[in-house]
Amino acid sequence: MINVVEWTRLEPWRVARVRTDRGETMIVKWMGPHAAGKHTEAWRLRTEVAALRFLAEDLKVDLAPRVLVEDLPAGHVILEDLAPRVALDGLLRGDGAFAHAVRLEAFARARGELGAFTAGRAELYYRRRERLGQVDPEADRLGHVARLRQEGLPQAEVLGVPITGPVEREFALALAELADPGPFLALSNGDPEANNVLVCADGPPDARLIDFEFAGFTHVLHDAVCLHVPGPAWMRVSVSAWPAGSTPLPQVGEIYRRALAAGVPQAEDERLYGVALTAACVAFALTRLWRLPVLDTRSPGDDSRAQLVATLEAAASVAREHHALPQLAGLCQRLAEALRRRWPDADVNFTALASYAPRRR
Repeated sequence: MINVVEWTRLEPWRVARVRTDRGETMIVKWMGPHAAGKHTEAWRLRTEVAALRFLAEDLKVDLAPRVLVEDLPAGHVILEDLAPRVALDGLLRGDGAFAHAVRLEAFARARGELGAFTAGRAELYYRRRERLGQVDPEADRLGHVARLRQEGLPQAEVLGVPITGPVEREFALALAELADPGPFLALSNGDPEANNVLVCADGPPDARLIDFEFAGFTHVLHDAVCLHVPGPAWMRVSVSAWPAGSTPLPQVGEIYRRALAAGVPQAEDERLYGVALTAACVAFALTRLWRLPVLDTRSPGDDSRAQLVATLEAAASVAREHHALPQLAGLCQRLAEALRRRWPDADVNFTALASYAPRRR
């Protein structure tokens, strides 16, 4: 029996921190509508419970909060409170990336470890998940591919960028890589951005990953994209943009890769890894083109326009760095150039921006 004496809602989420009569704190999550709307509320809560119990109980992995109590028919779950950890994205916004270099490293390492610990364990996870209700492993694996087919190349035609035969062939190669991950099939929480990792603001970061409502087994390098390409919250994520004379931050992408390779040795293969990472980054960037009609209606100077340009150019840069999928790299670059012409206000020099420069809402 848990006797709650204090309840603090953590806005804007369906989450609260509660304090019991014994002085313990816990996190309560309950069902409610989600902006994505692609899964029912009950499905999301069952998925989170299954994923967190899979990590803590089946794999004995301490990377996420433990489930303390669940009442799925009532639509709520009680989780371990990870305080005093706080969300990494808030620290980056408040102090800049350079001040939290060690926490960025911990973020990258935790994401890589999640892939390393869970690769090859899909059957075990889905047995646990199916006990809580119907689930479609194929939909988890192919979700990114489906969105890319529906939302990627069609917008290129709107921008007047021709899709040639060589581009189509490389596009097919990228889709095949993402649809059939092979050894790169691993668990993702479904939203690997910096808002879903908690770290200690003082002392060792001791990172933990949160928000597993959309968890599932998919191509593991979808989780690495956020280390190379700006996600929805950022204008730039390059780790080269440090104050003059400062000690450079170790490449977070390589930290992720080394952590992943501990459980997925194929990550050490330059060609395999380069193609897979490039495919994931390009897929993310092209899928973001679904926002084109919305951004056309925004006022000049809206950061979202420049952010889409930055996303496409970052994906192209990853491809060039890894000498992979050159046709898709060229496509992303041409699309970015077309957007710069379409929106003169988005013709921005991104190298002048600090690393993890936030996008203004």
